[in-house]
Amino acid sequence: MLHATIAAIGTAVPDFRVPQADVKELVRHMFGASVPQLDRLLPIFDNSGIVARHFCMPLEWFLVPHDAEEKNWMFVEHASSLAEQAARNCLERAGVEPTAVDHILFVTTTGTATPSIDARLFNRLGLRPDVKRTPIWGLGCAGGAAGLSRAAEYVSAFPGHRCLVVAAELCSLTFIRDDASKSNLIATSLFADGAAAALVEGEAVAAARVSGGRAVPRIVSTRSTIWPDSLDVMGWDVTNDGLKVVFSKDIPSLVTREMRGVTEALLSPAGLTISDVAHYALHPGGMKVLRAYGEALSLAPGRLAAAEGVLRRFGNMSSCTVLFVLEALLGEGGALRPGEFGVAGALGPGFSSELLLLRF
Repeated sequence: MLHATIAAIGTAVPDFRVPQADVKELVRHMFGASVPQLDRLLPIFDNSGIVARHFCMPLEWFLVPHDAEEKNWMFVEHASSLAEQAARNCLERAGVEPTAVDHILFVTTTGTATPSIDARLFNRLGLRPDVKRTPIWGLGCAGGAAGLSRAAEYVSAFPGHRCLVVAAELCSLTFIRDDASKSNLIATSLFADGAAAALVEGEAVAAARVSGGRAVPRIVSTRSTIWPDSLDVMGWDVTNDGLKVVFSKDIPSLVTREMRGVTEALLSPAGLTISDVAHYALHPGGMKVLRAYGEALSLAPGRLAAAEGVLRRFGNMSSCTVLFVLEALLGEGGALRPGEFGVAGALGPGFSSELLLLRF
């Protein structure tokens, strides 16, 4: 059993809010001449469950090709800025100064930087010179949940410490102008940009916290799963034009088949079953994935409302999305009762799953 508390969550999105209908028309304009039967594919935008998303650049920027070097420099600039905003929002909400952070754990999959973004956050936030830093790259949509899990394990070992988990993704920068594949079109209908931060505290620190009536979830346990021979399900191919998306059409069926088993494996050591879970904060990979969650876990309509709301307003922001969902769930106030259990989690490349058992 872990001894870790999520003291606060902060989020940030870039300035350019783009209605889904506008992205659909942009795709029609760009690919109408190169994709046979494009009109047959365009309904994926209408059926995505997304009303609008946020991008770091205006839509007209995507009309022309951009090489990998330009995209990565833009990633460094915008990821640093969004990560700083999310981290400041989180720390202010927790009432904690940056110098009180003992460990910063930075998660991303949509760009690279050396020194890593956490080093840039050290300068931007004014963290202590002896702060521990752990950059995590390549876990895709599962990265935010994995970051929370690793932070919980760290503060359980060091109960007097605080770990700041920051996830920042610029998914829009992975768009490849000349890629007319179905996978690229699906990604274009789903992905967006954003950042989120969570402050995870050890029990010696959390014991002194006054919650002020807010729901402050405790991380009880975690479970990581990777399925064999599933490398081709999800990920990136690195090309001269940047990161080219890899999607398998089998993802929803994999979720339907596997999600219940991994959730039961998370709950069983605590003596719990799926019927004991009152709340879910699951990464909304898309509407098909949300429906697959519901089918696998036998959930009644409305049980994934927080995830559906985040998907509707922000789209799929990869690793940071699960933190947006958890923030939305915590914001429901009276819907959370002390002592109730929740499950947070996400799926990512590998093909893999990261789950957390929470107690409110």
